[in-house]
Parts: sequence; structure tokens; C-alpha cells
Amino acid sequence: MRWMMRVLLALSVAGVGFSAAAQTPRDIIAAADKVRNPGQPFRSTNTLTEYVSGQPRNQDQLVVYAKEDPATHQFRNLVRYTEPPRDAGKIALFSTPNLWFYDPASKASVRISPQQRLIGQAAIGDVLTVNLAVDYTGTLLGNETITDPEHQQRQCWHLDLQAATDSAIYRRVEYWVEHGSFRPVKAKFYSDSGRLLKILYYRSFREQLGAMRPAEAIIIDAVNSSLVTTIAFGNLRFQDIPEAWFQRDYLPRLPKE
Repeated sequence: MRWMMRVLLALSVAGVGFSAAAQTPRDIIAAADKVRNPGQPFRSTNTLTEYVSGQPRNQDQLVVYAKEDPATHQFRNLVRYTEPPRDAGKIALFSTPNLWFYDPASKASVRISPQQRLIGQAAIGDVLTVNLAVDYTGTLLGNETITDPEHQQRQCWHLDLQAATDSAIYRRVEYWVEHGSFRPVKAKFYSDSGRLLKILYYRSFREQLGAMRPAEAIIIDAVNSSLVTTIAFGNLRFQDIPEAWFQRDYLPRLPKE
């Protein structure tokens, strides 16, 4: 009887271990997406600050409206510039697969690339709300302990993400997601040629929109580490967003902030 109990206990422990190990790359990426993004329309005020050798040089502020497309499960984004004054009123619209930039001064909208520089190392694509599980195919490279921006050790899955759709912002991403919490901790972004472009860390997790979410991202230049851009995600709240806002032709008629 004792022998039988030991066998059952061993099988139980093995079953728990198998369950933890059975997480597929897609499961992990999708769970991390849910940490970064809520499942209903929302808005946030993002403040981007560029640092050179630790000293602030430029700062932009954007209001981002995000709404998931029920057909594709990818987010549509409307990005409105509010600071500095010279850029106030400019708009970027991302509605898969197109990204448009609208300037009220010229009343013209032009198609742009998500990789177009916004400030410092941040590109337009870096402020968009996206579900990585939709645009990438992931491979689990292994488990690693890494140090986060708050100097805490994090046990993470290390994943390799390869673009699976034309709307993917980067060709390849290395991604570290914490065991258990599924919090995204670190990402490396690569160009089409395989060159490392930037390194991103998520930090300052706090209760926002009903869950623990990152309140800040840090983007480091992969060539010159003295160039750093931070993105602070503030004033998050749920908001109904009209479908018309995601139409290119409607941009000149958007109500003022």
C-alpha cells in the first residue's frame, strides 16, 4: 500500500511538472499579450522621453486609442500627438495592414512605415498596441534567469518570434516572458537583414485596467547604449471608440482632444 501511494504521489508530481512544461510558445505569447493589453477598447497617454548619456533631450506626448478587430484579433490604433506644440494635432492611424500619417496643416494623409522614427530609438510601431501571437510564430529556445530593470532576477521563457504576417512590425523578435505571471520582461528587435536594432525592457508593473500591467518601457539603442528612450504609459482607461475613427477619410473630422 505504501508503495502504491509513493507511485501515485510520483505520478501526481510528474503530472504537475508536465503541465508547466506543456505551455506552447503560442500559449506563452498570447498570455503575455493579455498582460500588456486588455480585451476591450481603451486609451492611454504615452510620454516618450529621449536620453543621451543619461540626460533628457526630447520629449513627445501621444494619446493612443486602441480597439481589437474581432475578425483578425489584431488591434487598430489611432495615435494623436499632443506635445510638443509644433506636432499637436498630428495623427497616425494603424488599421491592418496600413499605417497612415495625417498632418492637419497640409490636410493630407500619407502612408508610412511602422519603423519610421518617432523619437530617439522609438518608432511609430513601438507605441502601437499589438497582439504578438497574431503576427508571429514562436519557438521556445529554453528557460533563462535574467535581471530586470529593477535589478530583480526573473525566471523566464526565452522565445524566438518570426514574422508570420505582412503586418508584423519587425521581422524577428527575441522575447523573455516570466514563468507563472506571464509578464513580458525583455525583447530584442531585429531588422530584415538580421541586425539587432533595439533592446526593450518592461518595468513598473501596477494595477491598470483590471490587471497588473507594465507602466513603462525602456528602449536601448543596440549599437550605441548611451541612447535610451523611455515610454511611460499613463492615464489608461476603457473608452468606447467609434468605428469611424479608424477610417482614413474620417481623420480630418476627428473631434479635438
